[in-house]
Amino acid sequence: MPPPADVLQELSVTDETYDFARIQQRWLPVWDRIRPFATDDETDSRPRKYVLDMFPYPSGDLHMGHAESYAYGDVLARYWRQQGFNVLHPIGWDSFGLPAENAAIRRGIDPKAWTLDNIEQHKRSMRQYATAFDWDRILHTSDPGYYKWNQWLFLELYKAGLAYRKPSNVNWCPKDQTVLANEQVIDGLCERCDTPVVKKKLTQWYFKITDYADRLLDDLNQLEGRWPEKVLRMQRNWIGRSEGAEVEFEIEGRAARVPVFTTRPDTLYGATFLVVAPDSDLAAELAAGSDDAAVRMRFQDYLEQVGRMTEIDRQNAERPKTGVDLGRVAIHPITGERLPIWAADYVLADYGHGAVMAVPAHDQRDLDFARAFDLPIKVVVDTNAPVTGVMPMIPLDDDGNAVWPEEVPALDPASTGEALSGDGRLINSGELDGLSKTHAIGRMIQLLEAKGVGRAAKTYRLRDWLISRQRYWGTPIPIIHTADGQEVPVPLEQLPVELPDSAGLDLTPKGASPLGAAEEWATVPSPIDGTPARRDPDTMDTFVDSSWYYLRFLSPNDSERPFDPKQVERWAPVDRYVGGVEHAILHLLYARFITKVLFDLGHVPFTEPFESLLNQGMVILDGAKMSKSKGNLVTLSEELEQFGVDAVRLTMSFAGPPEDDIDWKDVSPTGSQKFLARAWRLSKEPLAKRGTDPKGGDRALRRETHRFLADAPGLVEALKFNVVVARLMELTNATRKAVDGAAGAADPAVREAVETIALGLSLFAPYTAEDMWANLGFEPSVANAGWRKADRSLLVEQTVTAVVQVNGKVRDRIDVAADIDADELERLARELPGVVRTVGESEVRHAIVRAPRLVNLVV
Repeated sequence: MPPPADVLQELSVTDETYDFARIQQRWLPVWDRIRPFATDDETDSRPRKYVLDMFPYPSGDLHMGHAESYAYGDVLARYWRQQGFNVLHPIGWDSFGLPAENAAIRRGIDPKAWTLDNIEQHKRSMRQYATAFDWDRILHTSDPGYYKWNQWLFLELYKAGLAYRKPSNVNWCPKDQTVLANEQVIDGLCERCDTPVVKKKLTQWYFKITDYADRLLDDLNQLEGRWPEKVLRMQRNWIGRSEGAEVEFEIEGRAARVPVFTTRPDTLYGATFLVVAPDSDLAAELAAGSDDAAVRMRFQDYLEQVGRMTEIDRQNAERPKTGVDLGRVAIHPITGERLPIWAADYVLADYGHGAVMAVPAHDQRDLDFARAFDLPIKVVVDTNAPVTGVMPMIPLDDDGNAVWPEEVPALDPASTGEALSGDGRLINSGELDGLSKTHAIGRMIQLLEAKGVGRAAKTYRLRDWLISRQRYWGTPIPIIHTADGQEVPVPLEQLPVELPDSAGLDLTPKGASPLGAAEEWATVPSPIDGTPARRDPDTMDTFVDSSWYYLRFLSPNDSERPFDPKQVERWAPVDRYVGGVEHAILHLLYARFITKVLFDLGHVPFTEPFESLLNQGMVILDGAKMSKSKGNLVTLSEELEQFGVDAVRLTMSFAGPPEDDIDWKDVSPTGSQKFLARAWRLSKEPLAKRGTDPKGGDRALRRETHRFLADAPGLVEALKFNVVVARLMELTNATRKAVDGAAGAADPAVREAVETIALGLSLFAPYTAEDMWANLGFEPSVANAGWRKADRSLLVEQTVTAVVQVNGKVRDRIDVAADIDADELERLARELPGVVRTVGESEVRHAIVRAPRLVNLVV
């Protein structure tokens, strides 16, 4: 939409001094009128880019972290517009979840009202911060118009067999009284309130993300070079694929075998006992099946002890090993030996099948446990033997034991306390003796398959995504439970299942969802036969909301479908996603999973949601994270009031590489403010008329201008925003020098430079840039003015300085033509006074010439 022709006259831009407050007040209403960042013109044929900032949680006002993140995202959005792209840059709010609910409980208010008030505050602050958002494409996830499609997404996964409900031991936050996904437990603490997390057995809803584990892992290769390596590494580690074998152990007195995963099936002959997780169903079953009442009692006591520990504590390798003998026996699948079964806290219920085969000679945790409880230790890998070449003969004593030379370390973990974890060759392993580890693994898998007691297998650290929460403020799960226990999806035409009004509900966390107490809401007729049934009382994890929101932005007001396929084809996937590295596992992994599901179901034509990723660092103070309790909080609103939006934004961009932390005490918004005033004053000089041909102007200044025009795009795309700002400062200084020189402000090269400075500043300081653009006589908005092409002829160096050496030491210099040939350069070098003095009567044996920059005469 073109701006009104008289907008400049209306503005009356007559300021003689730089006043950021007046400039901000002047341009906000203009931008509201002309909508410079709208993307609703379906006839717009420009190539498209989709730039997306991770949407915020509407808690309080914007803070310094928001200021940094939105400054970077805005640079990219504005840059692509200047490059001729139609750029989609939307914003919304991740508005469901615990913070709003807890805040409402503390204040005794409705979480919806609290959330909407914060959204309005955010919106005002974002507008003041001059973020280049398309304000016609906004959403918030607590809007029924949004979470209707959250529920649709749930039902799509349910129909595909990817959403299911089961009882299991879950992470439970005693303070927030709700379950947490594994990813929401940080060092054994709730990520929201830092309360130690405990295990609790509940029936919960899950998304079967493990079905996509291989694709989530392997497809990271597509993102190499486009996502930060740190994020790729974190995702790979979290998925944690391990390859090995699944071995089935028979249990005396139990019909079904127990499957055990191991990455080292080659060491199976060294298995001397089994260990099961004490909080697993298997351990409870085995203990209950013991004929010894004392065993059952010891197990219950031990289970209570383990229940008071975090997973972090249980996996601490330095902690003394504890456990209890379950009085049951497993049968070794190859040798037939009877192996005792123990419950021990170092095995976790959600690893593999909750049971491990203990090979104490070759696993340190198993060895520590075996030594603590005097269990057998059997060496089956000779780690002293070479793994390549011919296996040497090992002398044996009369009993058949290996006799080692004194200088070779003994294979005796029972005495040394050190497990033999290195490579070597198999011993004490029947037909596997003499094989290297790699060959022994393959041969053992063949043996297991032949006997029908095992097979090659993979396992993952990744667990299915637990999505149900026992809280009010979230998306209701669209399932109805009938009296006879059936799960019935809510029909599509009945979506959304809206939250009931919170008035009259006790939202205080107490272990069960408050929705269960909303009888009028919870009691509904069964979709099958109309008999009384009940809605599922839980709500969804808010990471479901954010796993697909980038698609809803494409058609945020569509009431008939979650997203318009034509808009998906037009804009998606996201070209550049901007946000904090704290979401490297949780949010990004879930968004990738949901995208792959939607691809498989035919809803989107791509498998990765975010083509490239920018993770910004933190804004800190005195080397520490800002917080009220530490007394080191810098308030964004106060910084904006003191220095202005542009100075804060420019300071963020100039502070260093985006991925680095910014220590606010080390930067200078005052310096940014002074630079912006200096640049702005150039636009108030008596410049040449708009449109004057600059070719006859100051050639040196024109070269600086066109170097900036040529170099800035590559620097922005390389995310070197600080370098672009530095180059703008250099160009501003060069322009001021030219203004103060002989030709003065009337030189047409000065106008060209000032226009270029305004274009460059439009990426970082939109208010100042817009005001300069108006001072220069242009209609707004400078954001859509278009980047100018550099004149390549001005980038060619006309002369260069050649260094002349004698025997490698610099003796003189000479300015020569950039295209001088080697012979001519050598001739000129030999005639230089410094060279003549140095060479004297000596003979020049040969010359090394690198035209046009170097001559080295060897005498």
